Amino acid sequence: MALSGIIDQIKQGDLSIIKGVGAPLLIIAALGMVVLPIPPLLLDILFSFNISLSLVVLLVAIYSLKPLDFGVFPSILLIATILRLALNVSSTRVVLLEGHQGTGAAGKVIEAFGSVVIGGNFAVGLVVFLILIIINFVVITKGAGRISEVNARFTLDAMPGKQMAIDADLNAGFITQEEARTRRTEVRQEADFYGAMDGASKFVKGDAIAGIVILFINIIGGLFIGMVQHDLPFANAGEIYTLLTIGDGLVAQIPSLLLSIATALVVTRQNEEHNMGDQVTKQLGNEKALYIAATVLFVMGIVPGMPHFAFLSFATVLAGVAYSRKYFAKRAAQAKAEVQTPVEQGPPPERKEISWDDVSQLDVIGLEVGYRLIPLVDKNQGGELLSRIKGVRKKLSQELGFLVPPVHIRDNLDLDPNAYNISLLGVGTGGGELRHDNEMAINPGQVFGKIEGIATKDPAFGLDAVWIKSSQREQAQTLGYTVVDAATVIATHLSQILMNNAATLLGHEEVQNLLDMLAKNHPKLVEGLVPEIVPLGTVVKVLQNLLHEGVSIRDMRSIVQTLTEYAPKSVDPDVLTAAVRINLRRLIVQEIVGHADEIPVITLAPELEQMLHQSMQVTGDEGAGIEPGLAERLQQSLKQANHELEMNGEPSILLTSGILRSVMARFVKHTIPGLRVLSYQEVPDDKQIKIVSAIGQ
Repeated sequence: MALSGIIDQIKQGDLSIIKGVGAPLLIIAALGMVVLPIPPLLLDILFSFNISLSLVVLLVAIYSLKPLDFGVFPSILLIATILRLALNVSSTRVVLLEGHQGTGAAGKVIEAFGSVVIGGNFAVGLVVFLILIIINFVVITKGAGRISEVNARFTLDAMPGKQMAIDADLNAGFITQEEARTRRTEVRQEADFYGAMDGASKFVKGDAIAGIVILFINIIGGLFIGMVQHDLPFANAGEIYTLLTIGDGLVAQIPSLLLSIATALVVTRQNEEHNMGDQVTKQLGNEKALYIAATVLFVMGIVPGMPHFAFLSFATVLAGVAYSRKYFAKRAAQAKAEVQTPVEQGPPPERKEISWDDVSQLDVIGLEVGYRLIPLVDKNQGGELLSRIKGVRKKLSQELGFLVPPVHIRDNLDLDPNAYNISLLGVGTGGGELRHDNEMAINPGQVFGKIEGIATKDPAFGLDAVWIKSSQREQAQTLGYTVVDAATVIATHLSQILMNNAATLLGHEEVQNLLDMLAKNHPKLVEGLVPEIVPLGTVVKVLQNLLHEGVSIRDMRSIVQTLTEYAPKSVDPDVLTAAVRINLRRLIVQEIVGHADEIPVITLAPELEQMLHQSMQVTGDEGAGIEPGLAERLQQSLKQANHELEMNGEPSILLTSGILRSVMARFVKHTIPGLRVLSYQEVPDDKQIKIVSAIGQ
């Protein structure tokens, strides 16, 4: 774009053309300062800008709610360090070339800073400046660098555990896909930030070392140039070049000190949204600690020879702060109690005659808890289990395609105090024991160490786990454990049971509701389906078959179309289920492999398939005719092939003929849960098949 065009855009108020050019211009200017001589007036301006930039960075670091809010800090730290080093080179050039003319030769800023620190005594000024450099290098910079290094290592080590925790929350229905994506992005940004801070802290450390080296170079070089080239007396040369060196070093070390403090503040902050001032006030405002400190200061203040006024004044201030905090906290509690409306107790209900309403029905989904687990379901005690279960129902309803019935929760004194039991239609389906005041650290398969706690098993998936204290959460996540609270353990277990028994949850009432909903948008499709074409019971059985095999029934339109087409030919639920599966093949394959164009599959050798076909024809009973020895060998081979695919991160699919598909699906349903069985007719035309293993060869 021509220069005139850029100027026209700026005149019209369009500043987008110059956005983002500040940092490149600053880097180019810094490189120019290293090569080109800079006049003293421009040096004064640049030194003032450097101090201003460092002060702004420090204040932003203080007022950021969490480290990631200042994610650009490592880049700013690098740019500011390069600018400061370039200014050191330029000022050193001016000091050595023009220093013989007097203390004002390098600009007013350097002269002013040098005069203030020296204060008429060059030895004292030099010592003070060296102490300032040592504080920056040995204390602040070294400590911040160590913290950055540890944070980077722990953050990277904890990434797998955090990712698995996000996946667990997503699978349990506590968060949506968008929230999971946002949390994964935050985890990745956190790792990138602390990794960048680890590298940026090395620049700060190198800058502090460079300040010490430049100090000695300027003094020694200045004395040599002043006495040898300009014939200055030793005392005069020492006075001029010492003042200029200290002033030059000070205007560089003050911004360096500010940035070092900002670095230390950022890396020592917790990665949570809190205002630093509020945190300090809340955590240092412990009334007991303040009263004890005031007492100690009072005792020190009355000791003869001590500065009474200073100690007694601060003792009074601390006691006043402690009393005021207690007073205002009491007033706030009283105001809160006045706002709450007392619960009016009405008269006791009248006793009614027994009726059919008193006959209790079995709950479709029930959850019983021991009395020690009641806080998990009591909102007044901070219990989150009810909201977690609501999230599980919502997620499963969206995935399965029908409304999951509500979960009826009650306490059961017959259970162990820490136990819970999940039932479907009155039959216990799963349960376990919890420690509601602890958290469960689950071993996902690979951890980097052991953690102290009570060994247990994850009730949902049977993984090794440990009950730990809440204070051990970060340590466990760093070691690679997936850490969840007790409410999440129950919710995940419930989600797993409901997913595995989805067919049990679907009945005639739910199917009729699905058909009524479909009729609102497709009335002609549903009209006359039940009972003219197919009985409602057959529709229920087909949908239950699909759910039993892990197929969602969200696409009711395609399911009803298939039933309308094939029901006049056969009302056998298994035949109709096979026809529906073929019509839903794109959805089924997408749920297994996503949008991949290639499907990795396990197949059966032709001889083995033929043998299984013959056994079915002889017995006429699906699956009952497989010889026990053959069934055991087949099961072991399928388990091995399934394990290899899971280790490679690929989905497990067994591809068979249409006749064997339902037989093999029932055969592997409970023994190899992760293996899905498809027929050749269920593979979409636009998908390629990759055979990764052939059983029986």
